[in-house]
Order: sequence, then structure tokens, then C-alpha cells
Amino acid sequence: MKMKKSHAVPGAFMLSILLGWCVAHARQAAPQNAAVQHPMTFFVTSVGVGDGANMGGVAGADRHCQALAAAAGAGNRSWHAYLSLQASGNQPAVNARDRIGPGPWYNAKSAQIAKDVSDLHGDTLDQARLGNNLGKQTALTEKGEINNGVGDTPNRHDMLTGSQPDGRAYSDGADHTCNGWTSNGAGTAQLGHSDRNGGGNQSWNSAHPSRGCSQDNLVSTGGAGLFYCFAAN
Repeated sequence: MKMKKSHAVPGAFMLSILLGWCVAHARQAAPQNAAVQHPMTFFVTSVGVGDGANMGGVAGADRHCQALAAAAGAGNRSWHAYLSLQASGNQPAVNARDRIGPGPWYNAKSAQIAKDVSDLHGDTLDQARLGNNLGKQTALTEKGEINNGVGDTPNRHDMLTGSQPDGRAYSDGADHTCNGWTSNGAGTAQLGHSDRNGGGNQSWNSAHPSRGCSQDNLVSTGGAGLFYCFAAN
């Protein structure tokens, strides 16, 4: 009596091949599907206060950051303007780097700007050599839009900071903060370049001083009274 050939082994073999392909495909797709989306914790203001460098002091600038963040759906965090404040009378200096929290910071598209304060400012030789990830393509507004830089019309890359490259206030006696961010006339403000370009200085936070503190003065050098906002928590 002839025995019938069994088809169970070939069937099982094909099933094992199919399962193996599915597992391999899943492993390849997993890294793409597992990209972590981080909430926005950094942005460039899409608009300034509108009165030159007179923002009602640092507190007024903070309120502007908070309002813009809230309009973008990120008002559940405490937002601070990246602004230093020079010592005046009995008031001690305030360093921008000390008021923005520990990091890390991400833009509206979930790209990391810097992992911490030291990384942001290049405190070590290695960090200074590598640099942070802040530039034209990443220094986005709260709306997730690229801010105009060199070559765009109008150029709006000048960021009010009042800071030295290390993120600290000046102590030389000159005005670098438009009278504590309350002047729209006399004085000057130290500016950074959000696109890391222009004027032979690539500093994001301390490229050059403004011509003055009025809105016209800020616009004339390539700005609009904009500044950086960081989530401090």
C-alpha cells in the first residue's frame, strides 16, 4: 500500500518564512515609528512687543513669552525670556542663562536645541567646538515657522539678549540692555543672530550692539524686537 505524501512540512516551512519576514519588517519599521515627539520648550518670538526694546522690563518680556506660548497651546509651562539685566543701584545683575531652567530644550518641530545650560553656551572646550543646535532651520517661532535671516526680506535675525557669549550680564558700566528693557529711545542692546550668520559674527546670543532702542533702530540693523523664549520647567 502506497503512503500518501504529507504536505505538512512544506506548509510549515513556508509559514516559518512568512513569520520571519514579518518579524524582520517590524524590526526595521520600529525605529521609524518610535520617534519621540517632544513638547515645545524653546522658540523665537514671532512678533516683538512692538515698542522697540521697551518691554516693561524682564517681567514684561516674560509675559510676552507666556502669551505667545499659550496661543500656541504650550501655556502649561513657565516661560522666560532669554534676557540679561545689568546691575543697577541696589538691584543685582540677572544672567539670562540662570533664568531658563535646566533643559533640555526642543523647538516646535521636536528638534533638540541643547540638552542643558552648559551645552547651550559651550561651557567646555568640547561643547564650544561642537556648538549647540541653534540656527536658522531650528530657531523656529512658536508657530513652527522659520524666522527670516540674512538674505531674506526683511531680515529679522537680530535677537535681543543683553548678554555676553556665556549668557551672563555685562559689568562694564555701558548700557547693553536699553535701560533694563524699558527704553525705546536712548541706549543700546546687545543682540544675537538667530541664523548664526551676518556681520562676520556667528554668535546666537552676542553678535553686536543695536544702533539704539527704538523700533526703527532695531529694524535698521536686521531685527524686529524679537527675542528667545525658554520653558523654565
